[in-house]
Amino acid sequence: MHDATTQAGEPALGAGTGAKEPLSAGLKQRHLTMLGLGGVIGAGLFVGSGAGIAVAGPGIVLSYLIAGALATLVMRMLGEMSAAIPASGAFSVHAERALGRWAGFSVGWLYWFLLVVVLAVEATGAAQIAHGWVPAVPQWGWVLLFMIVFTVANLSAVKNFGEFEFWFAALKVTAIVLFLTLCLLAVFGVLPDTEPVGLANLTGHGGLLPHGWSGVISGVLAVVFAFGGLEVVTIAAAESDDPARAVGRAVRSAVWRILFFYVGSMLVIVTLLPWSSMQPGKSPYVAVLDSIGVPGAGQIMNIVVFVALLSALNANLYGSSRMVFSLAERGEAPRALLKVSGWGSPRSWGSPRSNEVESGGEAESGGGVPRRAVLASVAFGFLSVLLNLKWPDSVFLYMLNAVGAVLLFVWGLIAVSQLRLRPRIERETPGKLTLRMWAFPYLTWVALLAMGGVLVLMLTDDTARPQLLWSAGATGAVLLVAGVRELRARRARR
Repeated sequence: MHDATTQAGEPALGAGTGAKEPLSAGLKQRHLTMLGLGGVIGAGLFVGSGAGIAVAGPGIVLSYLIAGALATLVMRMLGEMSAAIPASGAFSVHAERALGRWAGFSVGWLYWFLLVVVLAVEATGAAQIAHGWVPAVPQWGWVLLFMIVFTVANLSAVKNFGEFEFWFAALKVTAIVLFLTLCLLAVFGVLPDTEPVGLANLTGHGGLLPHGWSGVISGVLAVVFAFGGLEVVTIAAAESDDPARAVGRAVRSAVWRILFFYVGSMLVIVTLLPWSSMQPGKSPYVAVLDSIGVPGAGQIMNIVVFVALLSALNANLYGSSRMVFSLAERGEAPRALLKVSGWGSPRSWGSPRSNEVESGGEAESGGGVPRRAVLASVAFGFLSVLLNLKWPDSVFLYMLNAVGAVLLFVWGLIAVSQLRLRPRIERETPGKLTLRMWAFPYLTWVALLAMGGVLVLMLTDDTARPQLLWSAGATGAVLLVAGVRELRARRARR
C-alpha cells in the first residue's frame, strides 16, 4: 500500500488517515482513561518495586520521579502526534511519516515482538498464582484457559475489550487508593495500635540516599521499564468516536495520576518500613500491610497481582493485534491480516456496507475487529508461553532478554519522530496540534539524552548488560530486514 507523498518525497501527513479506518469505534472515553491508568499498574509495581528499594533505599522515590518524568515526556510527545494523526498503528505510523517506511516497519515489528513475548510472562505468572489456589489444575491448564478467554474477548466487539480493561484497571486503582489511605493513616498513627512514624525510616539506616546517587540511578534502571504499557492508549484511541480528543484527554489524565500512584506508594512504603527490610522478589506492599496489621495481606495482594497480570495480558493481546493490523495496512505485513469482522474483504472498505458499520450498526455487535490479526498475535503468544513453560531458563530467557531494552528503542524513535513531525504538522495541517509537547524542542532533546544515558548505564551494569546486548541484536536484525526491503522497493521503482 503506497501513500501519497509531498513534493519533498515525504509521506503526506494526511495519507492513510483521511478516511476512518475499518475498525469499530466501540471504545468510550472512560475505557481509554482507565486503559491509560491500568496499562502500567502491574506486577512490576506491586512486586518488582522491591528490587528498586533494595538498591536505592528511600532514594527510590527519586528514581521513580526520574523514570516517571521520562515516561511523561514520551507520552506527551506521543499524545501530540496521536491527536494530530490518529491511527491504529500510532507511533509506527508516526515513524513512517517522519523517517520513512523502514522506521515504521522497524518500530512496529519490534513493539509487536515485545508485546507477544511479555504476554507469555504475564500468562505464566497468573497461572502460577491460580495453580497455588487450585493445585488440582496444572499450570499449563490455567495458561490455556486464560489464553482462550482473552482470545475470545479480543475476537468479539472491541467494547468487550474496553469493559474488561475498565474493570480490571478499576480494581487496581481502587487497591492502590485504599493502600495509600491505610498507609497515610498508619503514618499519622490514626489506625489502632499504631503510633506516628515520623521521619525515622527516611533519615535512619543510612539516610535518604544510603547508596548515594549511584543507588538512585540503579533504581532508575530497575523501575523505568515498569512504565511501559502507556503506549497502548494511543493505539486504542483510533477505535473511539473522536480519536484526537480522546487521546488528548487520556494522556493528560493518565501520566499525572500514575506518577501520583507510583511515587506516592513508594513514599509511604519507605516511610513506614526500614528500606533494609525489603527483599527483592517479595512485594513491599505485602510487607507494609502485614506491618500495620491487615489480615491476609499476602492473599489480598495475590489477588491484586493476579488481576494486574490478566489485565496486562488482555491489553498486550489487543495492542499487538492492532499493531500488526496497522503494519498490514501499510504493506509491511501479510495483507491477509486485513480481514475485519463485519466488513468483508479489504476491497469492500469505503462501500455503503462499510459506511453502515461506521454509523454504528455492526460495530456494536462485533464488527470492525481484525480477527486474523488477533489470531496471528495470540498464535505467537501461545508459542511464547510454551517456550516459557518448557525452557524458561534457556530459549525463552533469550527471547525475554531480546526485548528487555526494546522499549527504550521504541521511545527513542517516538522522540525522533516528534522532532521531525512537529514542524511539518504546523506547516501542512495548521490547527491540528490540539495537544502540544512542552518547551519544544528542548524537552524532547532532554528525553532523548536521558534515554541514551539509561542505555549507557545498562551497558555498564552486569545485570542489565545481557538484556541490552540481546535487544540491540534483535533491533539490528529488524533494521537489517527493513533495509533490505527498502533497497528492493527502490530497485522496483527504477
